[in-house]
Amino acid sequence: MNTYLPPLKFVPLIKTVPWGGRYLETLFGKQLPAEQPCGESWEVVDLPSDQSVVESGPFMGRTLASLVKSRGEELLGEAALLMGRFPVLFKLLDAHETLSVQVHPDEEACARLGSEARPKTEAWYILQAAPEAKLYLGLRAGAGKEDLRAALQNGSVADLLHAETVQPGDFIHLPAGTLHAIGAGIVLAEIQQSSDTTYRVFDWNRMGLDGQPRQLHVNEALESINFDITGKPAHASPQSGREGIRSAAFGFERVNLAPGSEAQLAGGRPRIVCCVEGAGSISVIGDTALPLVRGQTCLIPACRAESLRSEAGGVFLLIRV
Repeated sequence: MNTYLPPLKFVPLIKTVPWGGRYLETLFGKQLPAEQPCGESWEVVDLPSDQSVVESGPFMGRTLASLVKSRGEELLGEAALLMGRFPVLFKLLDAHETLSVQVHPDEEACARLGSEARPKTEAWYILQAAPEAKLYLGLRAGAGKEDLRAALQNGSVADLLHAETVQPGDFIHLPAGTLHAIGAGIVLAEIQQSSDTTYRVFDWNRMGLDGQPRQLHVNEALESINFDITGKPAHASPQSGREGIRSAAFGFERVNLAPGSEAQLAGGRPRIVCCVEGAGSISVIGDTALPLVRGQTCLIPACRAESLRSEAGGVFLLIRV
């Protein structure tokens, strides 16, 4: 008889990038390479070049891809794969410096571009923001494709971007096709479709970690940008009534649990849970408590996702796959 799938914690995948800092270590206790700028901790991922690996328990050492293949019905329930992969990727980001101006394609752009392009709608939850920290979302009102093309040639891209100040607790929805950049001084949690297709338009004339300019993808980006999106894109609210975002690709909401309290979940789909405040534990029906402190994440299989309980309480991000 097969061992049932419990909530799963994975080994974080740390990404060194020129715009990163050390907050993933100081805020969340992640183990980072010494003296390297680290910008991302990939908590749940199933891509050909990057795989989440179970940290402990009866499935220790198993990749997410292998569990999708061998235990897909229990793990996924009603959730559909995205191009053969677990449908979402969850990560924590530390933007010590401003990220590149970039875009991710939608399905139509992927069909036009071909190759290995994968669609990518995403959403952010702001965990920490310096005073006046900004997100760049689309171009200023009235600007279009030819304005951006000219700005790329004369070096005035920064003047063309629409900026929005943010603060901790903000949710931001980014449909595929949104031109965007995360400004310096922001730490956030990101849920996205399972894709690493990113087209950089402009990188602030910055060098990569190898001392060379980072690759740009201007033609692909111009083919992918939705120039009608300026400012914070609208989104639907979760059906639960909690604060967050509901899209066709995922649900993303914040859950506040008092000590010993429980949140009911609509069954049938897996949930990703990330603790953003507190140092307690979570449990689901029939399971012992799973320690989950600030910055730690777990994946609750669809077969277990009926309710969420925390003995010590805390604030959690809850993602419906």
